[in-house]
Amino acid sequence: MDKKTKNLNSTSGQSPSNQKTTGVIVKIAGPLVVAQDLIEAKLGDICRVGPLGLIGEIVKIEGSLSYLQVYEDTAGLAPGDQAINEKIPLSVELGPGLLGNIFDGTLRPLDEIAKQKGIYIPKGINISSLNHQKKWQFDPILKVGDKVKAGDILGYVQETDFLKHAIMAPSDLVEGEISWIGNGFFLVTEIMAKVKSSSIPERDLFLRQFWPVRLGRPIKQKLVPEIPLITGQRIIDALFPVVKGGTASVPGPFGSGKTVIQHALAKWADADIIVFVGCGERGNEMTDVLQEFPELKDPKTGRALLERTVLIANTSNMPVAAREASIYTGITIAEYFRDMGFSVALMADSTSRWAEALREMGSRLEEMPGEEGYPAYLGSRIASFYERAGLVQCLGSPDRQGSLTVIGAVSPPGGDLSEPVTQNTLRVSKVFWALDDKLAAKRHFPAINWLKSYSLYNENTEHYLTAKISPEYPIILKKVMAILSDEERLLEILRLVGFESLSDNEQLVLETAEFIREDFLMQNAFDENDRYTSLKKQYLMLSVIINYHLVRAEQISKGTTFAQCANNEVKEFIKKMRFIPEDSLVTFQKLIKTIQNNKI
Repeated sequence: MDKKTKNLNSTSGQSPSNQKTTGVIVKIAGPLVVAQDLIEAKLGDICRVGPLGLIGEIVKIEGSLSYLQVYEDTAGLAPGDQAINEKIPLSVELGPGLLGNIFDGTLRPLDEIAKQKGIYIPKGINISSLNHQKKWQFDPILKVGDKVKAGDILGYVQETDFLKHAIMAPSDLVEGEISWIGNGFFLVTEIMAKVKSSSIPERDLFLRQFWPVRLGRPIKQKLVPEIPLITGQRIIDALFPVVKGGTASVPGPFGSGKTVIQHALAKWADADIIVFVGCGERGNEMTDVLQEFPELKDPKTGRALLERTVLIANTSNMPVAAREASIYTGITIAEYFRDMGFSVALMADSTSRWAEALREMGSRLEEMPGEEGYPAYLGSRIASFYERAGLVQCLGSPDRQGSLTVIGAVSPPGGDLSEPVTQNTLRVSKVFWALDDKLAAKRHFPAINWLKSYSLYNENTEHYLTAKISPEYPIILKKVMAILSDEERLLEILRLVGFESLSDNEQLVLETAEFIREDFLMQNAFDENDRYTSLKKQYLMLSVIINYHLVRAEQISKGTTFAQCANNEVKEFIKKMRFIPEDSLVTFQKLIKTIQNNKI
C-alpha cells in the first residue's frame, strides 16, 4: 500500500487533512484546468479549484504545470485564481447510512443537497456523504484485551430493519490489542474503539473510514465462483448465466432494452446489496429508478427494495468529467459491502458514456488518440474496472466470503459491436448478453439474441444445477441450445421451399423452437407470475417442452406423421405455463410423467 493511502487510512474516522499547497491557474479548457507551481503535486491528488473550491483531480504533471480534471462546471474560473492541493487521492467516506440514498459521482448526497440548497446543485458545495448528526447504536462483538487486525469485524450497527452493517478494522491496521471499545450510540465522527500495539501509538477507530476510489480494497484470497446469480430472467438463468462474483456486459443499440434489463436485474437478482450507477445516461432513466424502487417490495424481506440499494447518479446533464469518477465511486462502495460478507451486484449504465468522458479528457490533454479517438489506455482502464469483481475470502475474522458481480451496459453507436468500447469489454467480461433491436421491435423481452450471446460460466454452474435442481437439467439446456441453432439453419430453407416441404423431424424442430422462444425465453414484466421465475420452475418448463419433443421425435421415427403426433392439450399447457404460479408446480410434474409414459 502506498504512503499516500496509509496517510489517508490513518485518519479513518476524521476528514483527511494534510498541509496544503497552493498554485495559480494559468489556463482553463472546459473541465481541464492548468495550475502552475502546485508544490509537491502528485498524480491523483485532489485539489480545490477557484474561489468556490471546485473539486478537481491531478491527471497530468508537466514541469511546473499540473493538469486538473475538474468534476464541476468551470464557468466563472479565471487565470490567476488559486488551486489548493489537498494532497490526498480522490476518496469516499464509507460507513452506516449509505443504503437507501442517492449520490452524485463524487458521493455527495443529492437528497441532502436538495434539502439545504434546492433542486439545483451549487458549484463547490461540499457535504459529507454520511449523516454526521445521526447517532448509530454500535453493538461490539469484541472486548478489551482481544487481539485485532486489519479487516476484523469489531461489531455491528443495525442500519436497516433487516441488514446489519459490519464495522471493520481499517485495512492498514497493524495487529494490536483493544484498549477500549464502546457500547451504545455513536456519531460516525466519534471514537468508537482504541487499539494499542508495542510498535505504534494508540490508534482511534470510528464507525466510518475513508478509501481511495481508484484502489481496489484488499482481500485474503480470490475464489472460483460457482453459484449462479439468480435473476428470475429465464434466458439469463438458463442459457447465459452469470455467477456471484462474475462479470457480464450488455451491449445493444438505442431502444433495445439495456436499461430495462439492468432495472429488472436490480429488482430481482438474489444479491444482498445493489449498487446502481447511472453514468451519463438520460436523467429520466434515473428518475424511473427513484420512482419505482421505493414502491417495490424486496422478495426477501417484504420491505422497500431501496433499503438495500445505493444509487450513484451522474446523468447526461451533469459534468462530463465526473462520469469517470462515478464508476470508481460505485465499485468502491460495492467492495466495502462485499468485505462484510455480502453478495453485491453492481449495475453500470453505461460504460460507453464513461469511455466518452475518457476520450474528451484525453483530447484536452492532447494525448495520442487510439482507435476512434479513444485514449490508447482504454482497454486497461476497462479491464481494471471489471477485474475488481470476484468471489473472495474477506480480510480479517470471522471468516467470511463476499462476492461482487459487475454488470455493465454498453451503448455502441448504431449498435456496432465492433467499436472499441464493446470489443475491449468483451475481452474481460465473461458473459455477453447481445441485445437485438429487431427482437425489441417485436416486443420480445428480454431482447437478448440467443444465437449471438454466450456465457463462460455454464460449466461453473453445472454442479450447482445438478445438485440443487436436477441431474438432467444441464442435459436439457444443451438440447435447448441445439434446437435453437437448428432452427436458424432451417429458417433459411423454409424461406425457399415452405413449411410443408420440410421433413416431419424438421417441422418438429421448428415447432419446438417456437415453444422455447415464445413460451420460455419471452417474459412479461407486468405479469405477477411471469416477471420472475425460480430455477425450479424454469427446469420444469423446459422439461415439459423437451420431453414433448423427444416423445414426438420417437413417434415420428416409427412412422407417425408430424401432424398425427401432435397433442393439443400439451400445446395449450405450454402456451399457458409461464403464467402458472410458483406454488402450483405440481401440475408440471404430473404432465411430465404423463408425457414420459407415452400417454399423450
